[in-house]
Amino acid sequence: MRAKLSVLLSILMIFMSCYSVADKEICPILRISQNKRFLVTENGDPFFWTGDTGWLLFTKLNREDAARYFEDRRQKGFNVIQVMVLHDAKKAVNVYGDSALIDGDVERPFTKPGNSPDDPKQYDYWDHVDYLINLAHKKGLYMALVPVWGSNVKNGSITREKALKYIEWLAGRYKDMSNVVWLNGGDIKGSDSTAIWQTIGSALRKICPNQLISFHPYGRTQSSKWFHNDAWLDFNMFQSGHRRYDQDITDLRYGEDNWKYVNDDYSKFPVKPTLDGEPSYEGIPQGLHDPAQPYWTDADVRRYAYWSVFAGACGFTYGNNAIMQFHKEGDRESSYGVKENWDVALNAPGASQIRYLKQLMMSRDYFDRMPAQDLIAGTQGERYDYQAATKGRDYAFIYTCNGNTMNINLGRMKLSRIKASWYNPRNGILTKIGTYKAEGIKTFNPPGEKVNGNDWVLILDKI
Repeated sequence: MRAKLSVLLSILMIFMSCYSVADKEICPILRISQNKRFLVTENGDPFFWTGDTGWLLFTKLNREDAARYFEDRRQKGFNVIQVMVLHDAKKAVNVYGDSALIDGDVERPFTKPGNSPDDPKQYDYWDHVDYLINLAHKKGLYMALVPVWGSNVKNGSITREKALKYIEWLAGRYKDMSNVVWLNGGDIKGSDSTAIWQTIGSALRKICPNQLISFHPYGRTQSSKWFHNDAWLDFNMFQSGHRRYDQDITDLRYGEDNWKYVNDDYSKFPVKPTLDGEPSYEGIPQGLHDPAQPYWTDADVRRYAYWSVFAGACGFTYGNNAIMQFHKEGDRESSYGVKENWDVALNAPGASQIRYLKQLMMSRDYFDRMPAQDLIAGTQGERYDYQAATKGRDYAFIYTCNGNTMNINLGRMKLSRIKASWYNPRNGILTKIGTYKAEGIKTFNPPGEKVNGNDWVLILDKI
């Protein structure tokens, strides 16, 4: 009997070992690329951050709905979900009625014994978080976790001592998960309670040496403004925000030109990757707070995405008003004039189109890509006429968000001959144009009329 039991245990251990290796292969640990511009897996493969803002996932969705959400995002090509661990510390309760904290105190996470995966009465808030992080792992999705949203720190309810104790507990719980990335901050300026953000960042770095860390900042600001030189910050993140050009106030930078944040970060030393972690969300009012304003559309999402990535960003985060808050019938605290339920918004056009950007970026040599505005002859255009260019050793991509005519200096390609094609960001379809000598200035006219939303990528490939 003992011999049979020993054999069974050996088989079980082998099975568990194989399962663990397979899991690790699904979500390898993320690293910074050798040239410090991009993200890679521990295997050296390129990782193009394709994020979604599922901010209230842990509190709003049950396990069945979360599985549906994860599978939808996986199929649409997303690979990162940005989530708040604690949105409102004073009343953090999940869909099962489980409180995250005792008396809203981050020093006192509420846990209870037992964790039956089939009985909601047996698991607590943190068991639910565990389950969802593991479920995302099985789907090949990385979880970018914001430990505590910035408003909780700004209101003075969390001291450095409380923050440190909470982070030591939280980071210790998830430090071995290969699909976890940390986002310090949470819609807040780094100049507000700087000491606490430094405490959190340093603690995360010490406890989680194998997990990447960034900082999610306030609208129209970037993490590099405060933390670029800190050892705990692996890559930069900026929030280009939800305002139109004419809605900006004097202390906010760059308007809708999110590519300018990338330019700023790209020129800094030490070199670190950067990306837009919160652009204008699809289905949210322009300016954010007034539902009487026009709503941002899929065309705006694509513009922000291609502008920032072609400027040198290592990825892009998509957002949708209904999904970021997982709005559903009966919600009493929904925000920002949300007009549809989250399960309907899953199929918003912008969410389906982001995959075509990822598809394009992964279709050519990845690590030699750089900004290439010198390819554009004459003026590069302002505001919606702006054209963004990027190139690798044997190719170049040039983007227009409105179908404007492109004047391209082919001689800058430093090749002999090139073939040109149009790439449609709305459906990923490639249309051949022709072949040319890579010399002089060549004019390319995108299909259709000049109008916002008639966006195209001109692809130039070496022959």
